[in-house]
Amino acid sequence: MQNSQPESSSNGQRSPSKHLETAVSPFKGKTGIRRLINAMKYSAHGLRAAFVHEDAFRQEVFLAVVLIPLALFLHKSPVEKALLISSILLVMIVELLNSAIEAAVDHTSTEHHPLAKQAKDIGSAAVFIALVIVAVVWGLVLFG
Repeated sequence: MQNSQPESSSNGQRSPSKHLETAVSPFKGKTGIRRLINAMKYSAHGLRAAFVHEDAFRQEVFLAVVLIPLALFLHKSPVEKALLISSILLVMIVELLNSAIEAAVDHTSTEHHPLAKQAKDIGSAAVFIALVIVAVVWGLVLFG
């Protein structure tokens, strides 16, 4: 039977095992309400950064400002309204993730590399699919 405890060294201290039980980021120290407040602050910073630096996100925000109130105004069922609004929010989520991928790739290197292009193209394709979902959902809900 294999011992799951880390082996002790000759000075009595535990040595790292082959499998770390928990790998915790040094940035993950807050808990409870402080963690919630920090998470909301970081989210606000991310939304602000995306709005300031990403033209596509800004366009999608303006689209949401028009379409979400329109969805609420339309005489549709609550489920249909939820679908209309969710499809818009999905585009914004995917755009945020795409922007994060692009920023991480650009941070890693600004040199042209096939894998960097592939990562960015895949992120762009995800945004495109989310926009197709908006068109399909709105088309079906409005025109049946």
